[in-house]
Amino acid sequence: MGRPGLDRRHLLAGLGGLTVAGSFGFAALGTGADALASGADTRVRYWNLFSGGDGYNMIAMLDAFRARHPGIDVKDSTLQWGNPFYTKLAMAAAGNRAPELGVMHLGRVPGFSPGRLLDPWDTDLLAEFGVREADFSPDLWKRAVVDGKLYALPLDIHVQLCFYRKDVLDRAGLLGADGRMTPATSAEEWFDVLKEARAATKKGLQTIGLWHNDQNFQWWFFVALYTQLGGAWFDDANTRVTFDTERATRVLEFLRRHVTDGYANPGYGGGAGAEQFVNGAPFVWEGNWSVPVFDSAKVEYGAVPLPPVLGRPATHAESHAFVLPHQEGRGGAANEAAHRLAAYVVRHATQWAAGGHIPAHTPTLSTPAYRALEPQNEYVSAMDHQATEPKVWFAGSTGILAQRVGPVVVSSTTGSSRPDAAARRMRSELTALLASKNPMDGRTAAEGGAA
Repeated sequence: MGRPGLDRRHLLAGLGGLTVAGSFGFAALGTGADALASGADTRVRYWNLFSGGDGYNMIAMLDAFRARHPGIDVKDSTLQWGNPFYTKLAMAAAGNRAPELGVMHLGRVPGFSPGRLLDPWDTDLLAEFGVREADFSPDLWKRAVVDGKLYALPLDIHVQLCFYRKDVLDRAGLLGADGRMTPATSAEEWFDVLKEARAATKKGLQTIGLWHNDQNFQWWFFVALYTQLGGAWFDDANTRVTFDTERATRVLEFLRRHVTDGYANPGYGGGAGAEQFVNGAPFVWEGNWSVPVFDSAKVEYGAVPLPPVLGRPATHAESHAFVLPHQEGRGGAANEAAHRLAAYVVRHATQWAAGGHIPAHTPTLSTPAYRALEPQNEYVSAMDHQATEPKVWFAGSTGILAQRVGPVVVSSTTGSSRPDAAARRMRSELTALLASKNPMDGRTAAEGGAA
């Protein structure tokens, strides 16, 4: 059976609403005509979206691979993070210009037309290079499987965390004998902690940074807290919305209270939360990628998963994962080298963990090198309590779901809509999205266009 059509016109239509910066620049990224590095006999083109500290760590890992495998020329290209990256990757796969290896957020894989824009991994080949299903969390591996085939190889789990200043909490009497934050296991306990921390905080600083104006962060926090309450999204077949507006209202009321009680200041923008934390604010809810930032600021701090204040432990989690963008006739030495490279990076992720990410390769977590990392060793338990977006085509990092529902959460947190009204609107948005068609499924075009 042939592959359903996914031409440039339909992809551009289907990716409508995504921000595409500049031209697609395929020529600049390499089309296969450039020469191999001296002495190499196989080339792997590898596209990623890692910049900053993540970029430096990835380059170090690639250089280590190159030193061990001089016969493989790794040509890595870093593209703009977010939707521009996904647009370029989709266009390259549809136009037979795809690299041998790429990176995606795991939540975006179901919407990226597995089997059409992505090729499945050869798990036997991965095992030959030392990577097996048993080396991963069962839930994480399951998220990477579509229609019984592995379409993503997880590299990490990156989570939202509660960062805390040890000096401020020490003054407030909120540190335990182990020098770590006293746990809060209910909403009332949490607000008592905030009240005591505020009393020990310098004037002019908010108590907690919550990114209250950012649709992505507010959505991520909502996912975590809604999961703590045991909230569902859709039925098992993803044909019916089961979103619970009462549970959602409780979450939204909880987030809103941080502002109404004066702990989060709506006058501060998103990034100001991290800046104020460096300057002495006791708390900030932030992604684990801020670990290098706070380390470089010489702040005495700790980090724990988002506190289980509404129910069972759960903190929002996503994953970077290696993927095989579709290539006609994929196989041979280049494909084998792509498997070898991905397996190597996954198995040598201690360097990657320095950027704050939790390695997906579970044997790495028990190594002395990883266990010595602080505060990583304080929040590694987050991998056992992952709150992830539903496994639907419109979910995933910076995806359509966050674009549509994230602003609704922001409107409630900042006070422009009531929590109960916002919860009903969220359900309406979920209903509309579930009824819409995936523009990249390869079938929409034949059915008369993308929804």
